[in-house]
Amino acid sequence: MVEVLVVGAGPVGTLLAAELVRRGVDVRLLERRARPGGGTRAIGVHAPVLAALEESGATERLLDAARRVPRGEARAGSRILGIVRFDHLSARFPFVATLPQAETEAVLGGLAPAPERGADVTVIRPRPTGVDVTIARPGRADEELRAPLVVLAGGWSARHLAFRADRIPTTTYRDRYLMSDVPVGDGADADIAVVNLAPSGVLESFPLPGSMRRMVAWDAAAVQAEDSASARVQRLKAALRARGEASVADAVVTATAFGVRRVCAPRLRHGRLLVIGDAAHEVSPIGGQGMNLGLLDAVGLAPLLTRWVHERAAPEEGLAAWERRRVRSAVRAGRLAAVNTVLGRPRGAAADLARRTFVRGMLAPPLGRGFAWAYAMGLDAGP
Repeated sequence: MVEVLVVGAGPVGTLLAAELVRRGVDVRLLERRARPGGGTRAIGVHAPVLAALEESGATERLLDAARRVPRGEARAGSRILGIVRFDHLSARFPFVATLPQAETEAVLGGLAPAPERGADVTVIRPRPTGVDVTIARPGRADEELRAPLVVLAGGWSARHLAFRADRIPTTTYRDRYLMSDVPVGDGADADIAVVNLAPSGVLESFPLPGSMRRMVAWDAAAVQAEDSASARVQRLKAALRARGEASVADAVVTATAFGVRRVCAPRLRHGRLLVIGDAAHEVSPIGGQGMNLGLLDAVGLAPLLTRWVHERAAPEEGLAAWERRRVRSAVRAGRLAAVNTVLGRPRGAAADLARRTFVRGMLAPPLGRGFAWAYAMGLDAGP
């Protein structure tokens, strides 16, 4: 009999399923997507996550596929404003490991049960003795079942299954960004993350395996209902050229556009239903901590659910402490992402000078080490 039903087979749901199976729990993993997702999404795995996954063997597998980024630089054009030294931190893994999210999913999927794809969960209703779930599949009658425990890890698009929209504080920012993964070769900056604070808006550049870089540029265009793929490519090329990256601009062939928002559910548990990852807390991708928050949610929850299953009683104190830690961590990550978002906006001459002065002071000793710690998820309260 299935002991825990996990909804969502992205990195967070897959990791939770893997951790539960490793502990002897019978898991059923459902996924709405018919095939693993691709595209340009989360890429960075931070030191606390790498440390938390080491026991399971996932860390070694991730690092085999990843690029290690030991430092980042804040720049204004060709001038360096400050350096974030991850390699100077007292951490088991003093770097950020970067790899496409699809590869992260594949690595974690090798440790988890195979997901049931094409299974769209449309209703979740917690009951005193279980959770009622409705599953829709193309060309088949809906499946109705009651699971002892359910974890919703289906990302932001599944949030409505657990929360009413008017019950969760949400901040939607006016900022929009363009993004592409571009082949650039291996130059002097091959292992350096770069944040260029240009007057026309931020340009972020992150190393990826295979001599690729993730380019993210602030987008001056307003949201358009019919924003074509070619228009996005041309805007990104123009943004890169304006910021001195003409050779990179020539290599851009695709681009996606996205907006940012901050969501943080005050509660992650409703009886036998638990919510983790972006379904519970969504932070701006500028800063790259969203996926890591969810992975740490899963690492901390797995042993508690295992106790619940094996002892047939909820570990109430442990669950309450876990929930407090994870909500606190999401709030902190959201605030840090909000600072990053504001810093990356276009500025006039006077405001741009003030920004550069602020960033220089922020990243200079002794404050610089503290900011490196914060950007490496040192503010996280733990799984």
